[in-house]
Amino acid sequence: MAITGIVAEFNPFHYGHKYLLEQAEGLKIVAMSGNFVQRGEPAIVDKWTRAQMALENGADIVVEIPFQVAVQSADYFAQGAVDILTKMGVDTLAFGTEENLDYSEIARVYEEKSEQMTAFLATLEDSLSYPQKTQLMWEKFTGIDFSGNTPNHILALAYAKASAGKNLRLQPTTRQGAAYHSQDKNQLMASATAIRKHISDPVFLKQATPSTELILSAPHLTWDNYYPLLRYQLLTHPDLTQIPQVNQELASRISSAIASAANLEDLVEQVATKRYTKARVRRLLTYILVNAQEAPLPQGIHLLGFTENGQAHLKSLKKSVHLISKIGADPWDKPTQQADLVYRIGHPDLPEQTFGRSPIRILKN
Repeated sequence: MAITGIVAEFNPFHYGHKYLLEQAEGLKIVAMSGNFVQRGEPAIVDKWTRAQMALENGADIVVEIPFQVAVQSADYFAQGAVDILTKMGVDTLAFGTEENLDYSEIARVYEEKSEQMTAFLATLEDSLSYPQKTQLMWEKFTGIDFSGNTPNHILALAYAKASAGKNLRLQPTTRQGAAYHSQDKNQLMASATAIRKHISDPVFLKQATPSTELILSAPHLTWDNYYPLLRYQLLTHPDLTQIPQVNQELASRISSAIASAANLEDLVEQVATKRYTKARVRRLLTYILVNAQEAPLPQGIHLLGFTENGQAHLKSLKKSVHLISKIGADPWDKPTQQADLVYRIGHPDLPEQTFGRSPIRILKN
């Protein structure tokens, strides 16, 4: 039986995600971001609720991507997540994309020419953002065209790069439904962006997601819940360059902008430049919000939930993988646990996110 890995955020879960799980083969293991996601924002609903959505709609096992991997640029996000799935024993990697390409061939090219491709990146002007440099690299070595708005394709290339040398079968699935950032409510498969925007509309949710009741019953979090705390951090922090990836230029731009920025998006608009993308700025502001510090990645893998089929696979991994099923006095990953503590500040009804939480069990086939 195939063991398929999927990297996800499910922010929140919708019918496009359900379709991807249905297309995946065999046992399905999801590596999912925790309470803060890759674009640099709090998850709309907490990680335990999102894990349950996945398990009720086709996933067999859900494990957590640590904060230091989840809130990263595409390449680091993909590499860290694929490394976790490889440890979990997957032989196939499934992902959505807007492009019909041979991603296995792309992975082979990167495996053969990684040194040349890395060296090429180093020759590009510093005025370019890292995503711009990466696109130029793929264009030069594979001839890929980036003329369209294809964010899933960008991540798919990162997954191909991360899978190089790992003997994984790549299973791309054409993305279904609305465009990635579409806010249109009248689509057969609405985007996560549309669901987040209209999350209090139960009629829309029923047509957009199979997890309507879970979404409606959970506290909803956005940057608005944390902006006063972020302002406090920015106005009182003695040296923002102590935060990972915050250089002197960015520290200065952020410190200047916070005096007049009315909200998070206003702050991002003032700080971002051609070199520093909005997504990068949001990630840095997330690091500042949780007072992130450099730390080694955790050795263990945090288990969020499993089904009966997943439980059988977990038993086979016990001797080879350090699985964390419950976090107690001994920490699993301090940066993630610190981020969870900050996440809980955002809403008084949020339950405990870390200590003593046991994996969700859905023990039915």
